[in-house]
Amino acid sequence: MTKASARNMFIGSTIVVSAILLVLTIKSHQSYPVRTHPENITAQVEWGKKVWEKHACIDCHTLFGEGAYYAPELGNVITRRGEDYVRTVLETDAIQGWGTTRKMPKFDLSKQDIDSLIEFFKWMNNVDTNNWPPNKEG
Repeated sequence: MTKASARNMFIGSTIVVSAILLVLTIKSHQSYPVRTHPENITAQVEWGKKVWEKHACIDCHTLFGEGAYYAPELGNVITRRGEDYVRTVLETDAIQGWGTTRKMPKFDLSKQDIDSLIEFFKWMNNVDTNNWPPNKEG
């Protein structure tokens, strides 16, 4: 291979890979509204996200696989456990982990905070993630 052909192959490959990356990026951005349903983001959902951030829940939990793996994934907790269970956990002192010594701290959340967190979890639950992360109970 000559120096010129190596250079041409490098330039051509770079152009092809860049074009593929550009197309995939555009297609991803176009699919966000269909997957995330931004029209369902209410003031209560926004408040729930602020409560989530204020109490640094991601330091222990994950959302869509992002965050710490100390406590359960919460992106689909409404489907896995149900709204009543989530409400009980948020309203109860220091929930004991399943078969572990882990405990969730008591944050003294107001009723509005709890309702907003549940609405945030409901919205998160409806985001289409292609079943990611593949978390399972037990």
